[in-house]
This record gives sequence, structure tokens and C-alpha cells, in this order.
Amino acid sequence: MALGFTLGFVEPTKDASPDVSAVAALDEPTRRRLYDHVVRQAGPVSRDEAAEALGLARQTAAFHLDRLADASLLDVVYERRSGRTGPGAGRPAKLYKRSAKQVTVNLPERNYELAGHLLAQALEESEVTGEPVRPVLHRKAHELGTQLAGPGQADAFAVLEANGFEPRRDGDAISLDNCPFHTLAREHTETVCGMNLHLLRGMLDGLAESGLQARPAPRPGHCCVRLTRT
Repeated sequence: MALGFTLGFVEPTKDASPDVSAVAALDEPTRRRLYDHVVRQAGPVSRDEAAEALGLARQTAAFHLDRLADASLLDVVYERRSGRTGPGAGRPAKLYKRSAKQVTVNLPERNYELAGHLLAQALEESEVTGEPVRPVLHRKAHELGTQLAGPGQADAFAVLEANGFEPRRDGDAISLDNCPFHTLAREHTETVCGMNLHLLRGMLDGLAESGLQARPAPRPGHCCVRLTRT
């Protein structure tokens, strides 16, 4: 289900995904009706307008609209509907509109936008420099992997877990039970698995003393990369 900006690779956190919480907020029928109404309008919607359109009490509409804003599904703006300014113009009205944020939930976790971003970057740089696309893709993936690690981060397991790889300790190694690029990897294995390998190598290079190395280890139902002790 996609409702507005993507979740890209994220920093480790113990909290539930805000995207999952946002989707859960739409499970309430009145809230979903309000969301659908607001996003279909050409401009921002007031509480009174939403309440009248859906036959709700103003307090009910206000409550659910604010819950949708808290979940980042709607943005709040303030405007004077009278068009007047200055003293006596009255207070700006609180209005709601579609959020600029995109909410994406995939189970198991997928990150096709990140793959698309890397592939587009590699293609554009290749066209400018004349360097073959694949080496550029590997370099860009490695650079992103070092950023993914985060400054001062030392826990490879936590970074992997936060970014959808579903790591599992397997003796001294770490097995990755999920591929965030599963469908692409299945259809374009050499390109996507090579990108993923360099992404993970960059991540390990960015970690403080991980003591791990990423190597190709394709197995059905797993990521094509396995992390082993150096």
C-alpha cells in the first residue's frame, strides 16, 4: 500500500515503523472517509467543510483530522479564508491537505525506490563520463552503504535489521533472511545482487570495527549476500 514519500534506508530504532502506524490509523472507518475526502479536494479543507461533507459532528471531524495529521497522513496549513489581512481580519483557519510524505508498507520489507535511485544515478553518471554503468553502480552503492552505517555506529546487526535484511546469527556469520530488492534480484540477478553486495560492503566499511566481510552466497529464500568474520 502506498499513500505519499518513501521510507528509504533508516537508522536503527526499537520503535514501530511510523509507516505501519500511519496505515493502522486508516483502519478506523470514519478516519478513512475523512482522509479520502480531503485528498480528493483541489485545495485544503477546513474542519467545518469536512464535517458538513460527510455528515459528521464538527468535534468528531476535528478529532479524526488531527489524528491523521499526527500520523503524517495530512499536512496542516493556516489560511484566512476571508482574504483580508491586518487588524480585524480574524484568526487564520486550520486547514488540512494531503501530506507531502509518502507512506509505504511492504511485508516482507522491500526497498525498490532505493534500487531505482542507485540505478538512475549510475546511468546518468555513465552517460556523462563514459564509464561503464556497472562499475559506477557498484561505486554508488558502496558510497550509500557507508552513509547507511551512520557516524559512530558499530552494531552491524542493528543496521541490517533496521533496513529490512532480517539478519540472523549463524555461528560466527550473519545470514540475511530477506532481500529488500527481491523481485528485481530475481529478474535481474547479476545487476541487483552485485549492487547489493557493494552496498553491504560499504556499510561494513562505514561501521566502527565490524569484524565482518560481505561475500556472495546465493540461496533460495535468502539475500544473495552473507556476512562472515574476517
